[in-house]
This record gives sequence, C-alpha cells and structure tokens, in this order.
Amino acid sequence: FKSLVKNFKTCKDADYEVPASLKNVLRNYQKEGFRWLLTLAGYSFGGILADEMGLGKTLQMISALLYEKENGRLERSLIVCPASLVYNWQSEFGHFAPALDVIPMDGPKSNRKKIIAGDKGDVLITSYDLLRRDIDLYEPKHFGYMVLDEAQYIKNPKAGTSKAAKIVKASHRFALTGTPIENRLSELWSIFDFLMPGFLYDYDTFRTSYESPIVNNKDEELTKRLSAMTSPFILRRKKESVLKDLPDKIEEIKYTVFDPAQKKLYDSQLVRMKNLINMTSQEDFNKNRMKILADITRLRQICCGPSLIVEDYKGESAKRELLMELIEEAVDGGHKMLVFSQFTSMLELIQADLDKKGIPYYLITGATPKKKRLDLVSAFNENDVPVFLISLKAGGTGLNLVGADVVIHYDPWWNA
Repeated sequence: FKSLVKNFKTCKDADYEVPASLKNVLRNYQKEGFRWLLTLAGYSFGGILADEMGLGKTLQMISALLYEKENGRLERSLIVCPASLVYNWQSEFGHFAPALDVIPMDGPKSNRKKIIAGDKGDVLITSYDLLRRDIDLYEPKHFGYMVLDEAQYIKNPKAGTSKAAKIVKASHRFALTGTPIENRLSELWSIFDFLMPGFLYDYDTFRTSYESPIVNNKDEELTKRLSAMTSPFILRRKKESVLKDLPDKIEEIKYTVFDPAQKKLYDSQLVRMKNLINMTSQEDFNKNRMKILADITRLRQICCGPSLIVEDYKGESAKRELLMELIEEAVDGGHKMLVFSQFTSMLELIQADLDKKGIPYYLITGATPKKKRLDLVSAFNENDVPVFLISLKAGGTGLNLVGADVVIHYDPWWNA
C-alpha cells in the first residue's frame, strides 16, 4: 500500500518510456499525462483526464495505447465518442500512431456486427449512439482499454447511453472531458460509476452523504473529503499552468462526417458539376468559369449546412453539430471565442442554434455600422458574453478582439 501511494505521488517520474516516435512530439505536461494514465492502468484503476480544451487529451491517450501495443500488452480496445468526432480520432491515430490498426464503426448494423464479432483491429472507434444501438453485440466481448471521450455524455446515470457504456467489460476504463466536472456532483458520480463502480457508493448513498450536504449546505468538510477521494483519479491542467510549455497558439483541424441525407445532397451536386465540366470545351470553360465557381461554392455551402441552399432541409448538418459541441465545451471551460464564417446566412443559422441553447453572443457582419462594431468589441473584451460571431469580410481588419482565447474558422477563407 505504501508503495502504491508513493508511486501515485511520483507518477510523473514513473519509468514508462514514451514511444520513440512520439518523444519529440509530446510536450512535458503531455508526457506526465501519459505516465499518469499508465500508472493508473498498472494498478487497475480508472481515471478522468480532464485537461482544458486544446491541451491534447486525445494525443495523451493515443500515446498510452501505443506504449501498450509496443510492449505486447494491448488487448483490443474501444473508444466511444460523439459521432462528429469518430473520424477525428481515426485521423489522430493515423497521424501519431500509424502502427495501430484502427477501425471506425460505420455502415449498416450487419457490417458493425461482423467487425465486433471478428478479431481485426487494435482499436475500434464508435459513437455513443451506435454503442447504445449495438450494446447486444458488445455485451459478450471484453476489451483491454475502454475510453469515453466527451464523457459528459454519460452525465445522466439513468440515460440509455450511460447504461450501455457501463455494461461493456474492459480491463482499464478512462474518461476524457474538457469541461470542469467538480461543480456537477451527479455527473462526477456517474463518470466514476463507469470508471470504478462502487468507489463513490451507490447513487442514493452518494446523494445523501455527499451531494445534498455539499450543494445545499456548502459543507466544506465533506467537500475536502470528496476531493481527497477523487483527486488521485482526476488530472486537470489549465492552459495558464502549462503556459511556459505551450506555443503562442495551438491549431487543430476537427474532422466530421456527413449523415446520409447530407451526403446524398453533396454527391448529387458533385456529379452535376463533373458532368458540366466534362461537357465543357476550353472556350465554354472560359465562358462558364463564374458558373463553375458558383457550383464549387454550393459544394462548400452543403458542407457548412444544407439549409443554406435547400429550403426546409430536414436532415442533419454534421459541421453545425460539431460546432455546437465545441462551443458548449469551451463555454463550460470558461473560454471566450470568435467564430468566423464567410457566409452571413450561415451565421444566422448558428445564431438560431445558440438561441436554442440559451448561449449569449454578439454578431458583426458587413451591415454592422462602424460605431456599433467598436461598442460590441469593447463590450466583448470586458464582459462575460462567451461567443462573437463574425463574417470574414467584416472581421478582417481593425477589430482588436483581445477578450477571446479560442478562434473557430467554420469555413476557412480560400481563394480559387
């Protein structure tokens, strides 16, 4: 027991060697996170990697899985994340750990059944929704690592998604979340119920003994006790604490994938364009250049949100959904952000999404008078409004937006 406690206190110095291919990639705080994950796994504990958004939680988890693979200890593992991030995880594995065989779960259930029943793949990546629908296929299986990304998806212990996640058998369970969880004790309990069932008792006992006295009576003694119980299993670093170790800015490309309705629309527009170009002679091509350019723009608009060009579009919009997930995570983490789009009509759609979620925002487009722009900029730099929507043309110059620490380019500017 003494040796366990000692190892926990010194896990940043634990002798887990970072894989050679990642030695010069991982920053020092990420190497500590890598060792922390493996120290927990070594003692068969689970944990929550709760580093702030942008500090590379995905990379730290991938490096731990790669280490296990290189040391011949990796059983087939399972990553569960929001549907919009499945291909993002696949891309990160491809970039940082190409030696791992990674299979994203998609296609019809018959295809997913074949993958789960087989033994191909070091790591399977599925979405929360598909996990819930396929739980009968996962139930008989056993995984080495099971990782929940955006673990706030299981914050409601009674929801089908939470129940499904807790049914799957795995030797090591980890949760990743960029949102602070210490303020929502029922969410904390639900995640621990996934990681180490019983560690925080059953929910009724936890609610009576901890949640109610802490939330209703601000019981400091109990707050300290709960913190002492859970802190060895939660690693959260904020940008300020590792700032010496960070570059001026961290750039990330987030990938997402069309749902069937959006894909069908995109593919039909693509076929139409190809036919137009194939039928066009050089002379016609020169004449039709603007029309072809407009068609390319339509492809971009379908990616941004089919509602831009299709009235009463009823399907999903992958990018819009991913954006809202990013915004909610950033807001929960106390960040302020700028969201740029080339299309003012797209900003209107994002406005509607923010209104629905009750998230306050400011908006600047080419139609915003100069005086009002400056007033909005001053207000944003000084108050707590978390989101500023800006059209790329209007926001190109003269706006000193120092209040934000996250910038999202919804559709990066391009020049044909």
